[in-house]
Amino acid sequence: MNVMGKVPKDKTLDNSMALLMEGYEFIPNRCRKYHSDIFITRLLGEKVICISGVEAAKIFYDNQKFTRTGAAPKRVQKTLFGVNGVQALDGNAHKHRKAMFMSIMTPYNLSQLEAITNKHWESAGKEWERKTKSRNKSFLNPKQIILFDEVQNIMCKIACEWAGVPLSAKEVKQRADDLGKLIDGFGGIGVRYYEGLCARKRTESWIKGIIMQIRQGKIEAAKNTAAYTIARHRSLNGKLLNIQVAAVELINIIRPIVAIATYVAFGAVAMYEHPDCRIKLAKNENNYNLMFAQEVRRYFPFTPFVGARVRNDFVWSNCLFKRGTLVLLDVYGIDHDSRLWRKPYEFQPERFRKWGGNPYSFIPQGGGDYYDGHRCPGEMVVIEIMKASLGYMANKINYNVPRQNLTYSLKRIPTLPKSRFVINKVRRIK
Repeated sequence: MNVMGKVPKDKTLDNSMALLMEGYEFIPNRCRKYHSDIFITRLLGEKVICISGVEAAKIFYDNQKFTRTGAAPKRVQKTLFGVNGVQALDGNAHKHRKAMFMSIMTPYNLSQLEAITNKHWESAGKEWERKTKSRNKSFLNPKQIILFDEVQNIMCKIACEWAGVPLSAKEVKQRADDLGKLIDGFGGIGVRYYEGLCARKRTESWIKGIIMQIRQGKIEAAKNTAAYTIARHRSLNGKLLNIQVAAVELINIIRPIVAIATYVAFGAVAMYEHPDCRIKLAKNENNYNLMFAQEVRRYFPFTPFVGARVRNDFVWSNCLFKRGTLVLLDVYGIDHDSRLWRKPYEFQPERFRKWGGNPYSFIPQGGGDYYDGHRCPGEMVVIEIMKASLGYMANKINYNVPRQNLTYSLKRIPTLPKSRFVINKVRRIK
């Protein structure tokens, strides 16, 4: 049955270079061009089906139709995800490993996370106030704060304390930088990618040492922590996780928290460009901090798309999805789809006041169900830390924002404000 002719196809031999040049807009550009939520292209010599829209997301997160095994490119596994992590599992193995992650997301642990976050922000606020008040202005002490860099360090401290991973003051910057390079390296080529590879090796070596010491009783991790849970977790065969896999999974707890630095930087941009939002955030009426955090995650680019492979042949939208075919779901496009979001390219936190919670229309960290699907189990952690962090910036400190370049490129994956958001003259509100 020849149904393929009804589906738009890119006429180029390979679109890998176009993907590099267009970044987040690669799939949305073609959906608009073809007036279609589905098209076929070739990337790195392989046939790829690209899909967008809420119905596409529902299909994509159907575990009977898709598998994640073999979907993530090796370059992504060797930087962002790590090899043999939960993202590459399916079926009972995935459910069992996912249950391990969800067991960490208890109400008690999440309440502890808020307290830890507030503590580290308060400490940072004191240091920023001292630094920007200093009379000794020099190259090493420019009396300004590069917010993204500082918040990356804060998030590393929060992540390690919450996860039960020992972290000395002298190693914070190195660990934070390495975790940041894992995130930055997956979408890069050349130096960026190489730095991501090296950072992955250093980070896994560090965390493998932690796992080993917990198993040997040399580090006493609290039973409710991620470090203890993952170090003691057993696979379906009853054996402890391979130490490399255990390290990958513990990094999969820590790394997404460090990545929140990007959302905090973008949230600061939003507060600066929309002063009324900062006022509302400070008052936090009707749970405004949640609405603001969600709109930051929707509006600003982070994940461009996610991939899976067809498990068994099926037909959808007049297209034959053959077993083994790589399929990319348009995350950025769905979160900016005018059919789902009114004025999607305007920053409007209030849009989430009446949002119904559809797990397929808002997918900054994946869609579907937390337990059975591939939606990121750390999403609730991200939201709680964002609420506390952006709330601190709105309520607990005042600061000046000097002239700088706050634009960001949709060609760069992942992207960031070009200035990384610079502030000075920090004053704590007492």
